[in-house]
Amino acid sequence: MCDFQTFTVDSDHTMNMEQQNAQGADHEEHPLLLQNHTDFTEVKNLGGDGGELTVPKFYAGKCVFVTGATGFMGKVLIEKLLRCCPDIEQIYCLVRPKNSQDVQKRLNELLDCKLFDRLRRERPDFDKHISPICGDILLPELGISDADKHFLEDNVHIVFHSAATVKFDETLRVATQMNVVAVQKMIALCKNFKHLEALVHVSTAYANCDRPHIEETIYTPPVEPQKIIDVLEWMDDEMVELFTKKLLREKPNTYTYTKQLAEWVLFTQGTGLPIAIVRPSIVGATWKEPFPGWIDNYNGPSGLYIATGKGILRSMKGESNAVADLVPVDIPINVMITVAWYTAVARPRQIMIYHTTTGNLNPFTWGQMENEVVRTYKQTPLDACFRRPKVVFTNNSYLHDYWLFVSHLVPAYVADLGYRLVGQKPRMVRIYRKLHRSLDTLSFFTCNSWSWANNNTEMLRHQLTQQDRKIFYFDPRHLHWPTYIEDYCLGAKKYLLNEDLAGLPAARAQIRKLRNIRYMFNTLIAVVLWRTLIARSQIARNVWYLIVSLVFKFVRYFRITSSM
Repeated sequence: MCDFQTFTVDSDHTMNMEQQNAQGADHEEHPLLLQNHTDFTEVKNLGGDGGELTVPKFYAGKCVFVTGATGFMGKVLIEKLLRCCPDIEQIYCLVRPKNSQDVQKRLNELLDCKLFDRLRRERPDFDKHISPICGDILLPELGISDADKHFLEDNVHIVFHSAATVKFDETLRVATQMNVVAVQKMIALCKNFKHLEALVHVSTAYANCDRPHIEETIYTPPVEPQKIIDVLEWMDDEMVELFTKKLLREKPNTYTYTKQLAEWVLFTQGTGLPIAIVRPSIVGATWKEPFPGWIDNYNGPSGLYIATGKGILRSMKGESNAVADLVPVDIPINVMITVAWYTAVARPRQIMIYHTTTGNLNPFTWGQMENEVVRTYKQTPLDACFRRPKVVFTNNSYLHDYWLFVSHLVPAYVADLGYRLVGQKPRMVRIYRKLHRSLDTLSFFTCNSWSWANNNTEMLRHQLTQQDRKIFYFDPRHLHWPTYIEDYCLGAKKYLLNEDLAGLPAARAQIRKLRNIRYMFNTLIAVVLWRTLIARSQIARNVWYLIVSLVFKFVRYFRITSSM
């Protein structure tokens, strides 16, 4: 990808939205740095000393529209809004009918989640303030009926768009439809909203991962999004696959590529809308609220943690000193909520981008993460472990392939042979193949480090009152990584695997059993190799006899001295 130059839109030379749109149409080879330097001094202390413009009071009487509500971040966003902004009027969630379930049943299923237990205790009637809107981001006009569309146009004040596919190995066709075309549909919908105050789009900090340092900037993509959309309409799947490899260039997957395209669509087509973009890095389990360690998916590090705890993952390719930019989900959620507040109150004159990352302010490496995960699962093991938790982290491809063969494939085939002998269906080879595909998609992120500018995020934090900073915390410098990783691992055990902590004694006994089996196996291998060597070498036999005689002499001396 081209090495673009960056320029800043300053206070005295701020381009209006029409000029920005013309800039995008010409598709110049420049990114636009959308930092609102002027507005920072003009709107200082937005919260006010008396608290009249605090975040909860801003949301009082407001109607919020959320896409991606059934996803991980969507759930946490809804829970936080309902719990910390109690006077919010209504939250409308775009929900897709699924598996013969209507949208109300899906919403009820979402609200039955353990995540909402605290909210249920503090505010038993919270479900009256959340309503489903039937729709699908893959359908024309988001699949929203005319009646619902008119209702949203008349009532919605804040929009959070987080619906997307987060699969790294998604096809370009599907990724473009869900991450780019859906944004076009959202823009078209929001342009008819009569009371819109903020449209907050959730992107990713890795949208521009072909750069080592990433500014709070919308960078020009190498190809216009609409050209890609048009081409995908007539290409068959085989052509798309060949086209994808050439199109991605230095991007690792279709997810990061289409997320960059979506940002450009917002910039070029969102003229006149109060848009803000939040870019989280690798989103993990909750840090503090509503309780530590909650997680509901195997994406990102969650699946790796469980594979490590089960003893399945033994080798991972990556740079142990590279920064693992993991961010607890409550941090980007709090940023999203306060970004909507700031966008509505300060009314920045251009799109603002907010990075929610941890690497610059509180770095934590992949090697440190590996140690903490292994330590936690040795102290609090998972049930029915395959092997003891242990991971080799290496950036050497040949060494990694060796460990995959020795520590993954050989045990997998042996285990499947055992399953066949006892009449069970073999499964370990299939599990390892799936794991290896996941490792391949993650290796780009575990082998590299990035740095992100965070001027806008720091500015936002300073705009909040002291009380709002406590409620909507997002400063990662206070995060203690060993404690967080321990909570994360225990949360994966409890909420993903549904394992009861009462089963810990049995799990620990299983770990001891696996340790003893490992010791016996290693001893057997050592004896076999040594005996084979002795049978073929006179020198080895002499060394063996010398060691045995010394052992006997030591035992004899010990008996004599102990009897004196």
